[in-house]
Amino acid sequence: MTRISLYGVAAMAIVVVASNILVQHPIGTWLTWGAFTYPLAFLVSDIVNRLEGPAAARRVVYAGFVTGLACSAIGTQIMGEFGPLVTIRVALGSGLAFLCAQLLDIFVFDRLRRAAWWKAPFISTFLGSTLDTVIFFTLAFSMTFAFLEPANDVSWAAETMPLLGFGPAVPFWVSLGFADWLVKIAVDVVALLPFRLAIRRFATRVA
Repeated sequence: MTRISLYGVAAMAIVVVASNILVQHPIGTWLTWGAFTYPLAFLVSDIVNRLEGPAAARRVVYAGFVTGLACSAIGTQIMGEFGPLVTIRVALGSGLAFLCAQLLDIFVFDRLRRAAWWKAPFISTFLGSTLDTVIFFTLAFSMTFAFLEPANDVSWAAETMPLLGFGPAVPFWVSLGFADWLVKIAVDVVALLPFRLAIRRFATRVA
């Protein structure tokens, strides 16, 4: 494994661990601090993808996936005010969303790597972030998947209210997901700068 790949694995692990901790700390009604750190996982995999190729990026993602599983396993054993910090549905949704979204990101990025420098990271992350949001919030909180963990009461997430407090009436978890998605896209745009700087720094290794 090259030095860049090792840096990628370390960075991905840091992002995943930090996000699992920060997601426990809410900001207002719709967000947690983890919403601002988690999207950096796409930045890490995109930089490795650009410099080392999709195979190296997938190895970094798999390392992040294993780290996430470890965090979820620990979280299920820590009791909070309303039960385990991480429920089975949250663990399943988190792991599946991360893996599917990251692999989609890598696939799309690789197809666009010959386009303008910003298209591959922006479009791949946009699509990956969208898939990540849909998978996680649906599996973790939608009543459709209540059968996955019958003992876990998520009726609070199904309560109907205006989207983000002022839009059309939707289940509460839809507002949570939409707010999270908006942050992901905002970070996607901001991350173009560090992506560009990283690529310039390692220009001789661009694929």
